[in-house]
Amino acid sequence: MTDTSRRPSSTAPGSVYEPTGGAPAATGWTGWIVFAGVMLVMLGVFHVIEGLVALFRDDFYLVRSNGLAVHVNYTAWGWAHLILGVIAGLAGVGLLAGNIVARVVGVCLAVVSAVVNLAFVPAYPVWSIMIVTFDVLVIWAIIVHGSEMKSVQD
Repeated sequence: MTDTSRRPSSTAPGSVYEPTGGAPAATGWTGWIVFAGVMLVMLGVFHVIEGLVALFRDDFYLVRSNGLAVHVNYTAWGWAHLILGVIAGLAGVGLLAGNIVARVVGVCLAVVSAVVNLAFVPAYPVWSIMIVTFDVLVIWAIIVHGSEMKSVQD
């Protein structure tokens, strides 16, 4: 009889062996996709808060709307942040579910969010730079490790 006790099981955590379906097994990098999904949901909430502040309390920001990189009033900025926030939150939930469309939408939204927040830097510098940093991390996690979430869902 042969001793099989030392062979790793294909279902063991962290195993790099392919399961019977032929798809690659999930690795520890799947955590980056969970991170990206949670961050997209959080970024969505941050954008909604930023949008509500722009709509209801535009005197909160450091400069008037004519001091922004794009000369648009804060009502327009508020609606832009609200819409971006809702879509980002939904994309984050879809990303956690392993949806490929959510991966594409998530990357596109993170790019748009970064551009919008770069234009918003004069109004709220520290917050905008933090959001841009989170956007870059989300983009990296989705692009580099996005396909691994699919194998976890199967």
